[in-house]
Amino acid sequence: MQRKVRVRFAPSPTGPLHIGGVRTALYNYLFARQNGGDMILRIEDTDSQRFVPGAEDYINEALAWLGIKIDEGVREGGSYGPYKQSERRDIYRSHVKMLLDAGKAYMAFDTPAELEAARSAIPNFQYDASTRGNMRNSLSLPADEVKRLLDAGEKYVVRFKIEPGRDVEVNDLIRGKVTINSSILDDKVLYKSADDLPTYHLANIVDDHLMEVTHVIRGEEWLPSAPLHVLLYEAFGWADTMPAFVHLPLLLKPDGKGKLSKRDGDRLGFPVFPLEWHDPKSGEISSGYRERGYLPEAVVNFLALLGWNPGDDTEIMSMDELIGKFSLDHCSRSGAKFDFEKGKWFNHKYLQEMSDDALAQMFKPVLKANGVDPNAFDDAYISRATGLVKGRINFVSDLWEQSRFFFVAPEAYDEKAVKKRWSEDMSRIMGELIEVLNGLDDFSSQAAEPVVLGWIADKGYHLGNVMNAFRLTVVGECKGPHMFDITELLGCDETVSRIRRGIERIG
Repeated sequence: MQRKVRVRFAPSPTGPLHIGGVRTALYNYLFARQNGGDMILRIEDTDSQRFVPGAEDYINEALAWLGIKIDEGVREGGSYGPYKQSERRDIYRSHVKMLLDAGKAYMAFDTPAELEAARSAIPNFQYDASTRGNMRNSLSLPADEVKRLLDAGEKYVVRFKIEPGRDVEVNDLIRGKVTINSSILDDKVLYKSADDLPTYHLANIVDDHLMEVTHVIRGEEWLPSAPLHVLLYEAFGWADTMPAFVHLPLLLKPDGKGKLSKRDGDRLGFPVFPLEWHDPKSGEISSGYRERGYLPEAVVNFLALLGWNPGDDTEIMSMDELIGKFSLDHCSRSGAKFDFEKGKWFNHKYLQEMSDDALAQMFKPVLKANGVDPNAFDDAYISRATGLVKGRINFVSDLWEQSRFFFVAPEAYDEKAVKKRWSEDMSRIMGELIEVLNGLDDFSSQAAEPVVLGWIADKGYHLGNVMNAFRLTVVGECKGPHMFDITELLGCDETVSRIRRGIERIG
């Protein structure tokens, strides 16, 4: 009988969640949902030296913001818990004993100084079948000496005993069959008595098996450890329930070669974390996509297409659409360049699809931050203003620069535009325009435009100069949406008031 699909995302709480980790979580989620499976969030906190306060909460908040829903985890609970590795010590301890009793692992008492001496004496030293006999471990030491060391409370590690000369096959659903000879593998540390915690390799295998994980979808950087994990499954006698392996392509720098890093984001001005991160040790603040004004839907859509394609030219896809189209068959083997400008484009597209009313509500805090009381304007006014300029923005914060003239009359006027468009008789012409506007019974864009353009034509005035001077007095510069849409929203009194002020200050 086919097992129910169960995937896991297993980050370590050693700092903020990198955008590459977010993509891994997203692909796990898309695969699970498309196959009617479960998404597990497991916190791998066995490295006590690197634990960072607040990192676990950050991970949960980031996934929730992105809409990646967890079925089982520390917060959600579930039948396979605990979901935090530091709370599973007894489970790991019993499995370490299983390997020791079966002769699949051994205890090593080498001190850091002894290990360093071996590395200095032997080029490219690794702890394996060719060197373990010369080190201090339960394979090389007499049984009574091992007992004496244990009774004395000597610190030790448990190493996996790898037999050399065997071709280990890893079947990867993206890369196909990968074969690695066991002779190049070292006897990895599985457990440390110093903190009574397993290393990643043991905890990962035990948890995946006991939590009945069917597919391990993770980053390409973990591919070298896959043969070890295959051997561990076999050592425990779990080969028949081994999960399918999926190693995703790396996220690469936008320019040059290599893996995407925080330094690239700092250098080129884009975030590499989903949320803003405040480092509790250094006090450093790293920017996040949420705080930069990205919509979570846009970030998800952008990340989904970094290493996967739907099989056609579709680019804009909701989470439900991504779930419906997602397939590991369309995942790339090669790395994906992180095109942060494309990320801006996705955000632009999603903002365009948002209703003017919803966008206006998001704009209110920006107005307040720029000294404008949103309550001084009704919602319909703010909504209309944002609707007129939203085609020009990538982020909600851009709305201020594009629409400020709707909320604050200009105090200064673009000097280049004044020099180009304001002739000696422009004050007089603007005075005539005031009379035309005051004479309108209907100040709507549709009614006002033909009257004003007709007046310009009848007078023989230069259309471009008059209209740009008109815009200059109302907006402060020669930019913005359709001029008569602006004046319709401002109303006749405000429009005329601004023209009068422009005549006084420019003329």
